[in-house]
Amino acid sequence: MSAYLSDVKPGDAPTRLDLPGLTMWKLSVSDMHNNVYLLRDATPETGGAAVLIDAAADAGAITAMLDEACVDRLDAVVTTHKHWDHHRALPELAERADATLAGVEDGPHLPVAPTRTLSDGDTIQFGAQTLVAHHVPGHTPGSVVLSWTPPAGSDALPQLWTGDTLFPGGVGATTHSDEQSFDELFTMVRDRIFGRYDDADVHPGHGDDTRLSVERPHLDEWRERGW
Repeated sequence: MSAYLSDVKPGDAPTRLDLPGLTMWKLSVSDMHNNVYLLRDATPETGGAAVLIDAAADAGAITAMLDEACVDRLDAVVTTHKHWDHHRALPELAERADATLAGVEDGPHLPVAPTRTLSDGDTIQFGAQTLVAHHVPGHTPGSVVLSWTPPAGSDALPQLWTGDTLFPGGVGATTHSDEQSFDELFTMVRDRIFGRYDDADVHPGHGDDTRLSVERPHLDEWRERGW
């Protein structure tokens, strides 16, 4: 696997980011440029536990990433939201996982019923690492953002996996169905992402990464333009 490159493209090898106690791999799949994230506990005493975020497509490529990362069994596969392009490989990857997780409202719409649903503030433990779920509706009713906080004393930023709620330059799409709402999504992103973290690295469901400190100055602009 190559050194971490945030703007990975479909067909590229997964890229790796080493954080204090946590290793992340990012893989892009399909013509939708969906991002698939593998998080692996890198703590010496508990290393090896792993979580997959969004089994979007191309089960073979995802499985190859797991094998290269020496992950035999996933603690969980988390689906950030119910849209079809984020869970096409879930049936295959669920067979390699102890649990499948999704937001309460979106879980019933997945091809594999979640073994556990997530509400705002719920946690996911794998090895020595903890993810926190943040309910951020507006793109879908049950969209969840996942966060990880580095250990005290580290100079690393918190990490956020935002699905289709937050991207470089704005929030996710809100014009494709009646259940979507820009006002709701903007408010939830403002309050439950920007309001809870001064700064963090943002890993979205498609495309390149960004950072809250880069996007924060543009919040008023997003609200004014309505997308």
